[in-house]
Amino acid sequence: MTSQPTSHVRWFLVFLLFVLSAVAFLDRVNLSIAGAKISEEFAISNIRLGLVFSAFLLGYALFQTPAGWLADRFGPRRMLTLGVVWWGAFTALTAAISHSMGNTVLVLMVIRFLLGAGEAIIYPGSNQFVARWIPSQERGVANGIIFAGVGIGAGITPPLISFVMLRYGWRSSFLMSALIGLVAAAVWFLAARDTPDAHPAVSLNELTHIQRGIPSPAASRSDGLLSWSTILSSLNVWILSLAYFCFGYVAWVFFSWFYLYLARVRGLDLKTSAVYATLPFLAMAVCSPFGGAISDTLTKHLGSRLGRCSIAVLGFTLTATFLVFGSAAHDARVASFVLAGGAGSLYLSQSSFWAVSADLGGKSSGSLSGFVNMANQIGGMITVSLTPFLAERFGWSTGFYVAAAIAGLGAIAWLLVNPGLTLAPSSRNSLM
Repeated sequence: MTSQPTSHVRWFLVFLLFVLSAVAFLDRVNLSIAGAKISEEFAISNIRLGLVFSAFLLGYALFQTPAGWLADRFGPRRMLTLGVVWWGAFTALTAAISHSMGNTVLVLMVIRFLLGAGEAIIYPGSNQFVARWIPSQERGVANGIIFAGVGIGAGITPPLISFVMLRYGWRSSFLMSALIGLVAAAVWFLAARDTPDAHPAVSLNELTHIQRGIPSPAASRSDGLLSWSTILSSLNVWILSLAYFCFGYVAWVFFSWFYLYLARVRGLDLKTSAVYATLPFLAMAVCSPFGGAISDTLTKHLGSRLGRCSIAVLGFTLTATFLVFGSAAHDARVASFVLAGGAGSLYLSQSSFWAVSADLGGKSSGSLSGFVNMANQIGGMITVSLTPFLAERFGWSTGFYVAAAIAGLGAIAWLLVNPGLTLAPSSRNSLM
């Protein structure tokens, strides 16, 4: 008697989420690369450009929790498709900015705010998929792969946008970004399903493996949903949110200002800056799944607290160290490599945030992770405006030193996280 074949549909869909993650960062980082041309054309200062970056993050932060709730209620397939189409449309609208519109900065801020609102679905929706499709012991690797898309998307953006921008203008680069997103959304909608039992290509062996590895909610409600009072009264959730705030602050130093830092402060030309600006994001792409794999292995043998928390503490500690030494390096190329090490180290911790959020949230993982990710974006929103302010007043080294101190705070926060304290659903104030 032959055994039934085992499918691997869950990993194919994780790969598609990796692609959507890359597209999301292509569409948000493109402004960082085109920003020099746009600011030159419309006479926008660095500080005012920082306000445009902040507008994206404000929309992204405010809609994290609603996006997570929508993913919980309507499933990741439809909501992620809608989100990608939405943010693709506003990426395309960026190309329509003209001098006749009057207050260019205000128009850009509105477009980027709405772009951020659309992109808010990407990671709460992905985490809802992980909670439904990925066994607990595989969530570090799955999240690591998904967030490797951050590094790839942000990494290919500088050379890709620079190439298109130099040949066809900055407007064409935004239209290209939008088109790539629409194609990715169509593929996701056709290939994905909200649950593994609804997917025709999932074998019985794979379905059994998935169902055995999904933690059962400690439910007093039959649907296993958490109430907002349960989420907001959890010290674990608040500490995790603080840690992710620190993560977002440091990460957005690279997403928003690293390219311009190399070009304007370190004196690299446009093409060289584009090449060296990819280093942090390639480091993120490598370290994100690597950190997830280490986290899963440690969790399997030593438990979730050591498995998820220790790699996060290590990542934040290394990040602080690299930021201090990288900003002090005299050679621009050496500084680029050392600072890239800081970005990679930071992403060693990425999968831990989302694996812990999925385990804590269960069927409400979209809502819970959306709340935690809101703190991440608030951190980013602060750094995109504060970093150029600090650089202008005290020098760019100060901006990196502040980021290093905040990375140290993130490491301390992870020492206090306890992934083993699950949240029990309540019959009151449920997420309905």
